[in-house]
Amino acid sequence: MMKISVYSEKSGNFGANSEKKPMIIIESKKKPLLPGKKDKNGKPIMSLKEKYPDAMFIDVTSKAQDEFVKFSPFYPIGGIPVPFTDDVALSVEGIWQGLKVFEDTDVDTSFFSKRDMKNLKRTVRKYGDCLGHRKGVHGEELLGYIEARKQIYLPCYKWVLENKLQKLVAAVRIISKNKPVVLLDYNTNSDVNNPKSALSHASLIKAFIEGNYPE
Repeated sequence: MMKISVYSEKSGNFGANSEKKPMIIIESKKKPLLPGKKDKNGKPIMSLKEKYPDAMFIDVTSKAQDEFVKFSPFYPIGGIPVPFTDDVALSVEGIWQGLKVFEDTDVDTSFFSKRDMKNLKRTVRKYGDCLGHRKGVHGEELLGYIEARKQIYLPCYKWVLENKLQKLVAAVRIISKNKPVVLLDYNTNSDVNNPKSALSHASLIKAFIEGNYPE
């Protein structure tokens, strides 16, 4: 994995740019990074490298090949408090999936301890319609999709940013004050209240660094 060195923004390296605002952009990992791709009509597709020639690209998905993979909600970072209960979990996604309640099955706390980032989904195809997320392992209340985002997903991911990823957050903040940073995610939806698309965790990193993390 890539070694990341983080220097103080007050040091000589970054002091001149300490007042600059972060330049963080969210793009889809599905878009071509390098030139050469063509659409179905044979026309060249603008690559992300061409669109942002001076940017640093950071993959924050579970497929990342460096230390930034820890930004993935699937990464087993460990010690994450499960909302409305005394349990802790390895990953944000494990909490999100584990608290789901389906037609045919209730919460599954085994997901709190899963380390495999490839098998962290509980689907309607297997379990029937999702009725909501249980508010705590033993709670009686079921939260709707958007409310579950606000009361479960957002606070869990924020906890990870604040308590487990301080070094990586500082690295992105410092780099983004000196050059554009493009965060690559599979989803680009930054609207917490939009139920039509999965929420982009890259957008939460951006919001956290810019000081407007959604509540």
